[in-house]
Amino acid sequence: MPENNVPQNNVPQNKRNWTLPRGLVIRLFAYLIAGHLFAGFLYLLFSVGS
Repeated sequence: MPENNVPQNNVPQNKRNWTLPRGLVIRLFAYLIAGHLFAGFLYLLFSVGS
């Protein structure tokens, strides 16, 4: 016999609609792009220098 007070899923009620703030997403995307550009620049420097 199942108990009626047990939730069907293990996700808490306040965590269902949790999203990252828009500014944080934009900043993370910008850091990701800038990091790849910097890594590509270093790769270019080392490939030209050798």
